[in-house]
Amino acid sequence: MNENACRIDIWLWRARFVKTRSLAAGLVERGAVRLTHQGRETRLDKASRCVHVGDLLTFAQNGRVTSLKVEGLGERRGPAEEARALYSLTV
Repeated sequence: MNENACRIDIWLWRARFVKTRSLAAGLVERGAVRLTHQGRETRLDKASRCVHVGDLLTFAQNGRVTSLKVEGLGERRGPAEEARALYSLTV
């Protein structure tokens, strides 16, 4: 892993979309997360897949579909304000 990429399960946890990394991994492994990287959309199947700044993520959780753009990778799971800086919602 380098400073320009982050595992998807770690990113979802840092951005506070899930409470634990294992829940994030389960979300990814169920096929509920789609990643658009450099114009190519793929359904993620492994929690070890990487996410980069500028990528688009679409995932279903609790009956809601969320689409967002990755704005930062973060270094820790900080407060909610810090987590919200990691992404911007897309419509």
